[in-house]
Amino acid sequence: MPQPQTNATIPSNAKKKLNLFSKTFLYTKKLVKGTSVVSEGFYLVFRHQLYKDPNNSNNTRYVQYFCRRLADVFNVDVHVHGEIPREPALWVSNHISWLDIAVLGSGARIFFLAKAEIEKWPILGTLAKGGGTLFIQRGSGDSIRIREQIAEFLKHDVPVLFFPEATTTDGTKVKKVHGRILGAAIEAKKPVQACVICYVNQEGKLDSVVPFIGETTFVDHVQAVLEMPKVTAHLKALPAISVEGHTVESLTKLVQQQMQEGLAELHKEVLG
Repeated sequence: MPQPQTNATIPSNAKKKLNLFSKTFLYTKKLVKGTSVVSEGFYLVFRHQLYKDPNNSNNTRYVQYFCRRLADVFNVDVHVHGEIPREPALWVSNHISWLDIAVLGSGARIFFLAKAEIEKWPILGTLAKGGGTLFIQRGSGDSIRIREQIAEFLKHDVPVLFFPEATTTDGTKVKKVHGRILGAAIEAKKPVQACVICYVNQEGKLDSVVPFIGETTFVDHVQAVLEMPKVTAHLKALPAISVEGHTVESLTKLVQQQMQEGLAELHKEVLG
């Protein structure tokens, strides 16, 4: 009698079609789920009228809920190492991908600082603005205005995060920290809360799909992320840095050192 074909005896062209079908199914499933989560985000913004007072610190619980739902859409498990502080502070993190927002927002109740182009993105830009995101046009002088604005938020115990590398990386190291905005913490007399993140694939190595680098377009990268297998995002908060006695230059140097050492330690903990 003829035996049923096993996976090993399936013709190569059939395997390709099966893999394509699996990828398409997974992509479609995540896309539908993502559309549902974005719709839910708009519901939160308008149901609770967050747009009327988008930078109210009480709104961070809605941002955190949305970020956790978003991480789930993109098949990212967020693993928090240790405790995430709740004290008002200026947060900084290394920057690997737009997925960092979902990861950091899942672990900490914070608002985000983003480049001005994001505000103009269809749908997501409107949602980000309603969720309290602050936008900056780098290199145009807006950093001074943003620094002053952040200082006012910090004085009213509103936590804000920005990415001081000013670009994304492959996740292996921390690039140069640009510290001008750290002056907001000095002015507000609030600590700087640094944290580090990394993405680990199922083989126990740094994931190569998540980093949003090179010439890849945003649309192409979103599609690649939707098609990728599950990854684990590791988030670790480092000891808070008191700004007392610091200049912007000395604070920047300390933040750079702490983030570099913190990322190296996190890699030792999580990489196979």
